[in-house]
Amino acid sequence: MLQISKLNAWYGASHALQDISLEVSKGEIVCLIGRNGAGKTTTLKSIMGLMGRARGSVTFKGEELLRQPAHVRFALGLAYVPEERRIVQGLTVRENLRLGLVASKQKKREAELIDEIAAIFPRLAERMDQEAVTMSGGEQQMLAIARAMIAKPDLIMLDEPSEGIMPVLVDEMFELFSSMKAQGTTVLLVEQNVELALGIADRAYVLDQGAVVHQASAQALLADDEIKERYCSV
Repeated sequence: MLQISKLNAWYGASHALQDISLEVSKGEIVCLIGRNGAGKTTTLKSIMGLMGRARGSVTFKGEELLRQPAHVRFALGLAYVPEERRIVQGLTVRENLRLGLVASKQKKREAELIDEIAAIFPRLAERMDQEAVTMSGGEQQMLAIARAMIAKPDLIMLDEPSEGIMPVLVDEMFELFSSMKAQGTTVLLVEQNVELALGIADRAYVLDQGAVVHQASAQALLADDEIKERYCSV
């Protein structure tokens, strides 16, 4: 579904990604792991078209995207949940969810899709008319994920979804990711909690200093303490 080949990206003069190559097949959960600053978030931003300068190839469902703007990539079925969530202040939970449909072909089904999201996220269903930024951090993270899911993307990219969230909500979220996979949604996951991420993933890529240094099945990486200690400690 997604194929990245020799992807390079820059922040100004800083060469942040160096010939990154990876692939994600339909129905997989693939995770990117590595130390802070390894290039994981920059990889997701580059795939979504949010880096000012990038070179290489980003192919999604057979279509080259590198020169396409982010909204075109979204319309083709790519969704991205950034680490900072970007919940819009002054809007209710329902209104934030509606933003996920602004550029979507699914917009005509808005009421139906919001009902579907409410069934998946009971906590959000109870707070539809509450100002979104008054919810807890975990509930806001759920809203950010729900807002990406509502347009029914083919592939959803999640950046550090467990960051700053209490454990009971983290467990709920990771159960949700597994059920998303069971329903056919493909997931590319960046997660600092390596054990948690590998526990639900099919495969993983290890990044270090902007490059892929190792790739393996999730189970193989779970068993490889040397790789985890060398590349994945914070």
